[in-house]
Amino acid sequence: MKRVLTALILAPLVIALVLWAPAPLFLAALGLVALLCFHEYSALVARHGIERPGPAGYAAGLLLFLVPRDSVLVVTLLALLALGLALGARPLEKALPRAAAFVLGIVYIFGAWRCAAALRAIDPYWLLFGLALNWAGDTAAYYVGRWRGRHKLAPAVSPAKSWEGAIASVAASLLFAVLYCRALLPEVPVQHALLLAGAGNLAGQIGDLAESALKRGAGVKDSGHLLPGHGGWLDRTDSSLFAAPVVYALVMALRSAG
Repeated sequence: MKRVLTALILAPLVIALVLWAPAPLFLAALGLVALLCFHEYSALVARHGIERPGPAGYAAGLLLFLVPRDSVLVVTLLALLALGLALGARPLEKALPRAAAFVLGIVYIFGAWRCAAALRAIDPYWLLFGLALNWAGDTAAYYVGRWRGRHKLAPAVSPAKSWEGAIASVAASLLFAVLYCRALLPEVPVQHALLLAGAGNLAGQIGDLAESALKRGAGVKDSGHLLPGHGGWLDRTDSSLFAAPVVYALVMALRSAG
């Protein structure tokens, strides 16, 4: 019940922010979510025995999130900064894990949300598409997995997930994409909608498993406790962190092929 109630509160708020919020308010809300995700990621890093990215990580992440252009240059400079900061690690065997965790967290979280913001800049309905296709997929996977799940998808990473749930997730996302694009993005051909939904769903499922691997390695069930029934913000957005960049890249490619 907590899971359902939290979703009923969050979903309308997210839809309103994505579709109708002024750009500064939207970016502020998205930046706050990114900071909360990074905070939970930092806690997982610490439980892996690696030093947290610290204030420099938050600042560098916001820089990547907000910088208007030359993102490749920014990522390169962030990697160099991470290696420079890692010089202070003791023993020095921890320098490489510290630098790697620093860069990974920034690109994984702030880079993904930057792609989400860029997707909204094309059309807010594209960002809602990129988010909602995983909402539909996650819902189908959850209920079909509980009802008919027999074959484990990745028992070492996430024992509760099943192949039946994963297939239901893909099917639900494809159906959602056709209906959504017909209603809100009618200029999008059906084959493009199916391509975007299929790729976005698979990316989202991998993102879910990737975050589960981080949690299992850290020995925790949830990344946080701010969202009743869902765990933390990283738990709730792990699919979107993978799906948004993939959908953005494909939308850009399809527009270029135009």
